[in-house]
Amino acid sequence: MCSFNFYLRGGFIELIIIVGVLLFFIAIVFIMVSKKGKKEVNIIKDRYNIQQGRIAYSDLNKPARPFFSKRYRISGKPDYIIKRNDKYIPVELKTGYHPAPLKNHVFQLAAYCHLLEENYGGFVPYGVLVYNNEKQFKIPFDPNIRFELENTIKKMRYSLEKNRFSRNHNDLSRCLSCSMRKYCNIKLS
Repeated sequence: MCSFNFYLRGGFIELIIIVGVLLFFIAIVFIMVSKKGKKEVNIIKDRYNIQQGRIAYSDLNKPARPFFSKRYRISGKPDYIIKRNDKYIPVELKTGYHPAPLKNHVFQLAAYCHLLEENYGGFVPYGVLVYNNEKQFKIPFDPNIRFELENTIKKMRYSLEKNRFSRNHNDLSRCLSCSMRKYCNIKLS
């Protein structure tokens, strides 16, 4: 009887060792698969000029919730947000080839920077505009752009309240797709 208990304890210890070795090899396989997946993600990020960092939000593959500013009473959804070094960076993808960022795109990105500061707390140092997944512009969210953003929002509110609008272009396609079209009395068509 005594030798039977010794055999059971010895077999149990062998079983624990075998299970431990098996779990160790399974862990190594998971680590290798994880590293391969991370490498593939970095290759895709490089191919499509996605900023380095963790993607904290995306409105690209499925609709995401919009951000809202109580201060300015504006809302918006950046294409995606990167979190890098505890900072949130909005990224906006645009079509077309431009040697410099368009002013309306800069203001849209500045509005996203403000929305992130108000909703996440903390400082947003800059945003990124990407044209046709190639040309990128890092737009600082500095005091000048903050001041211009606030003044632009005030002018827009005034125009809405007074029903006074002025067109700053003669582009029919731009006029047809304008978000202010229903308020406008100087439409091109």
